[in-house]
Amino acid sequence: MTNYPAPLWEIPSEEFSDLIDINIKGVANIIRHFVPAMVKNKRGIIVNFSSGWGRSTSPQVAPYCASKWAIEGLTRSLAQELPNGMAAIPLNPGIIHTDMLSISFGEEAANYTPVSDWVLKAVPFILNLKPKDNGIPLTIS
Repeated sequence: MTNYPAPLWEIPSEEFSDLIDINIKGVANIIRHFVPAMVKNKRGIIVNFSSGWGRSTSPQVAPYCASKWAIEGLTRSLAQELPNGMAAIPLNPGIIHTDMLSISFGEEAANYTPVSDWVLKAVPFILNLKPKDNGIPLTIS
């Protein structure tokens, strides 16, 4: 989820809270439910979607940037907690033409990779992740 572009001080509290609940707390809740079984078996790879804005910033999307920076930190910390043979990877999917991108980029969003093309690169990339990638921030180019 992203916020509607605006200076941070103009973003309604409810919109900010909803974004944090989905983008950060949602990820933490999924981890709480799935990772214990993975740790018990000492295998599995957790891929948490970050963003280019999880490693940089832009005006008018401060809540989104903050949430994705949080995912970067949360995932890299989780990586340090996992047993050998497992991995947690913060993954920047790249810029993809989605409805969410249209909120931030307007009509210019159509100039970016369509989801159908992105999937052709992303699926093999994700399926080739290994435990050696643990904690490494990666990007699908």
